[in-house]
Amino acid sequence: MAITGSIFWKDLEYKLVWHDSDSFEELKGKKLQQSYGVCFYRDKLVIVHGQIEWGLVGGHIEKGETIETALEREAVEESNMKVLKQIPTGYQVVTNPDGSIDYQLRSFCLVEPIGPFIKDPDGSVSEIKLIDPEDYKKYFNWGKIGDRIMERAIELLV
Repeated sequence: MAITGSIFWKDLEYKLVWHDSDSFEELKGKKLQQSYGVCFYRDKLVIVHGQIEWGLVGGHIEKGETIETALEREAVEESNMKVLKQIPTGYQVVTNPDGSIDYQLRSFCLVEPIGPFIKDPDGSVSEIKLIDPEDYKKYFNWGKIGDRIMERAIELLV
């Protein structure tokens, strides 16, 4: 299933195409930019407040990291939670304003706290919340692509 959309960031348009996927094998050799998790602790969705808005746990894949280890590192940094399980749910192909293409990965995750959240070492996350997953649109609304990302993750939670 492919879903198209776009976002505007700093007055520039980024075109998006979402693809459901149970594996990231098809992306080998592509420019993988981000790995984000729709993370659940028990039956609650873990969301983080970044510099501007609420969103999912995750971030950029650093040199030498696998997709999985990037998300595991981000979960610890941004929420002080350990990833117990990761399942790929899909990815979005991002066409940047300059025409270059990046891939952003999304996974379903089960997590558990390591301890209380104090602060993100990078300073990009100021607060975390555990919410009812059905209430995510009270915190962020990413249109049809966001709805599909959440739908896929909630299916795996049940």
